[in-house]
Amino acid sequence: MISTKKHVQQLAALLHQKGINDVIISPGSRNGPMINTFVGSGLFNCRNVVDERSAAYFAMGLAQALKKPVVIVCSSGTATLNYAPAIAEAFYLNIPLIVITADRPEYWINQLENQCINQKGIYSNFVKKEYNLPLEESETELWQAAREINECLNAAVSGKPAPVHINVPLEEPLHDLLDEELPIIKAIDTKKSVLEIDKASLNKFAAELNASKKILILAGQQNPDLELEKLLAAFTEKTGALVLKEHLANLTDESFCGSIDTMMAAILEEVPADFQPDILISFGGHFVSKALKQFLRKNKAGQHWHLSPANDHYDTYQSLTEVVQTDAKTFFSQLIPEVSDKNTAYLQRWTTKENEVNQLRDKYISDSRFSDLKVIAEVGQYVPENSVVHLGNSSPVRYALIADWTTNTTFLSNRGTSGIDGPMSTAVGYASVSEKINTVLIGDLSFFYDSNALWNNYIGDNLRVIVINNGGGNIFSLIKGPGESPAFNKHFYAENKFKALGIAQTFGLDYLSAENETELKNSLAELYSPTRKKPTILEVFTDAEVNTKTFRGLFKFVKQ
Repeated sequence: MISTKKHVQQLAALLHQKGINDVIISPGSRNGPMINTFVGSGLFNCRNVVDERSAAYFAMGLAQALKKPVVIVCSSGTATLNYAPAIAEAFYLNIPLIVITADRPEYWINQLENQCINQKGIYSNFVKKEYNLPLEESETELWQAAREINECLNAAVSGKPAPVHINVPLEEPLHDLLDEELPIIKAIDTKKSVLEIDKASLNKFAAELNASKKILILAGQQNPDLELEKLLAAFTEKTGALVLKEHLANLTDESFCGSIDTMMAAILEEVPADFQPDILISFGGHFVSKALKQFLRKNKAGQHWHLSPANDHYDTYQSLTEVVQTDAKTFFSQLIPEVSDKNTAYLQRWTTKENEVNQLRDKYISDSRFSDLKVIAEVGQYVPENSVVHLGNSSPVRYALIADWTTNTTFLSNRGTSGIDGPMSTAVGYASVSEKINTVLIGDLSFFYDSNALWNNYIGDNLRVIVINNGGGNIFSLIKGPGESPAFNKHFYAENKFKALGIAQTFGLDYLSAENETELKNSLAELYSPTRKKPTILEVFTDAEVNTKTFRGLFKFVKQ
């Protein structure tokens, strides 16, 4: 049984024909025609998440795991606004959400009608394309709507992936049904273009690389890609170029350098010009390290080439000289045969410094008191091989980038907009279709903020949540500024006296806790025991003042 609404029928038909079959539904009445059609057709994998904010983040994680678009469907009014944070995050992480919002007919807008706001263009800054379906169902309007829906769905996945929004105004009756199959609607396809570098440009790049002694490659946030990793390793082996990456780049080759924040602290005590690149090549998404950005803005590369299939002019380091409209795999595969033998001095300078810094880091953490830094370093050694770690924003993502981790760990984080409002919902969505152990490493404020992530029926036995409870927003005492404010305790740190035990009990998760190093090791062994077959929260309690002193002390220590 499907809805009698013809626009809804052909919207569902086109989604199915394009292989977009995963739908996250938040309950409502105005979106009844979509719910009835997606469920009643039997062609879609429909999941129900009540909280729209959590639902949209859940869908984002699901899309990351499936590597394909996911549909979110909600009712009208403020339900649509609750989607906005996740849509913004997905926009900056290039994740293709198909956002479908039910709406009242336009003639009821601003007429004291219930659950009614102006939804046209509501996400205009954070979607690649948006379309308001017609209310009437004439042959011409159905043809136009089908064309526009095709364009929206194609836009979501072509070029740089991003969310798209289809707003659906609906008149009553909303729940009339037909015992029919979905109609066959003409699907319009697009072909992916090949972004090879022309011969003249290739020769120019090769000549400039061959003439340069200090080549720095910045690999930003991205999904694991073994083919790209092999190409980067081969390019480094041949040219002596340095690859700098954070854990979120998901690159594991031992020739790449990753201890960025601690190296920055040590380098600034030496001669920064020795580490300043002649040529900077960047690709991928965000970097967490503020110190790296400051270093490269102050010690600018002579040339900065940014690789972007979408021709993005990202000038993060204020030195951009060329945008190369291609992807990293194409760029390096074409250049490897053209570049000359390596000059290893620059690479060796960085790797020597990293080895020195890592030894100092390990000694410091070993000798330090129980703190967030020691906790996350310990977690890094207990996480199972070939598992997924979802890093919460603020403190956890920064601490995690300092520590070493078990091999073959995949790292994910909501670093598009870096908010604390949805990391757990995103992780739950991802874990719901993952066969691996999924660990969420999250702070206490972020955990409580997004606790509705656990309010659904898709919490898998593979989910492990580690809550670092330092009693508030400890990040604000780590960075300069807020800690010196008279408003710090109440309005920055936002002291938290709650524990996660009640939430674990509410949603039926197992609960473990730790307040010292011995308890932590025992709890981590239990958390990751092969016999554990239930989602579990481990809450670790640390002291904020000790955390601040330990964190700041690390960077002073490595400067020696």
